[in-house]
Amino acid sequence: MTAVAAPRTPRGSSPWRQTISAFRRNRAAVAGLVALAIIVVVAVFADVIVPYGAGIAQNAADRLQGPSAEHLFGTDEYGRDVFARIVHGARSSIAIGLGATAISLVIGTLFGAIAGLYGRAIDMIIMRVCDILSSIPFLILALAIVSALGPSMINLMIAMTIASSPEFTRMIRSVILSIAEQDFIVAARGAGTGRMATVFRHIIPNAAGPIIVQGSMSVAAMILGAAGLSYIGMGVNPPAPEWGSMLDAATEYISRAPHLLFFAGGAITLAALSMNLVGDGVRDAFDPRMR
Repeated sequence: MTAVAAPRTPRGSSPWRQTISAFRRNRAAVAGLVALAIIVVVAVFADVIVPYGAGIAQNAADRLQGPSAEHLFGTDEYGRDVFARIVHGARSSIAIGLGATAISLVIGTLFGAIAGLYGRAIDMIIMRVCDILSSIPFLILALAIVSALGPSMINLMIAMTIASSPEFTRMIRSVILSIAEQDFIVAARGAGTGRMATVFRHIIPNAAGPIIVQGSMSVAAMILGAAGLSYIGMGVNPPAPEWGSMLDAATEYISRAPHLLFFAGGAITLAALSMNLVGDGVRDAFDPRMR
């Protein structure tokens, strides 16, 4: 009897390749990724693009000038170069958005895994704490934390992390509960693999899709939240450049120097929009029904 060879899996048909291919077909998501990459590059190489001193150096003689060859985005009420402040402000906004999201994912993964695996009293305690924190609106909770700790970039990141961690914890817990009873997890437990080892070796890699989607969708909310808190004076301390505080200062001169409002608001909008487009593209790429 002639053995029939098993059909070969077509090249590029792995789930991750299919996901990447689906993302690349989404033009809006690719455009958002390109815009986000440009913003990240600007943030990383801000000191190379324009010296930090140009963004804090004051020159009363040049105050409230419009865009020109010397000052591409004009100057603010203190004569500081707006282009330099936008470039260096990207560093604060991107650091807060990505940093707070990454820390929230780590915290959410840890407590979500503990709640999903150990259950009973531990699960109840963790979920009740999440319920308490989730009952307070995101920005109100972050504002209360920053008010208690004092306005600074580090405290702002701490506040955004605490305010967003309950959502990540709930998501990780639900994913773990949906995967924990599958056959390969039961087999791993039967082979003597410990609970936490099972989580990080088997469950988390198989739950990477929802985690990546949740993380990518949250970065834009972090950036907008940080800008909103800085707008009311509870974010990065001046004279350090930050888009939200720049937008706040620009409102006083909206009639005399509208370029201040345009460039600060445009930077926030571009960063949030690009991240939302990437998040939507990632979500659709991981959804088999959208392929």
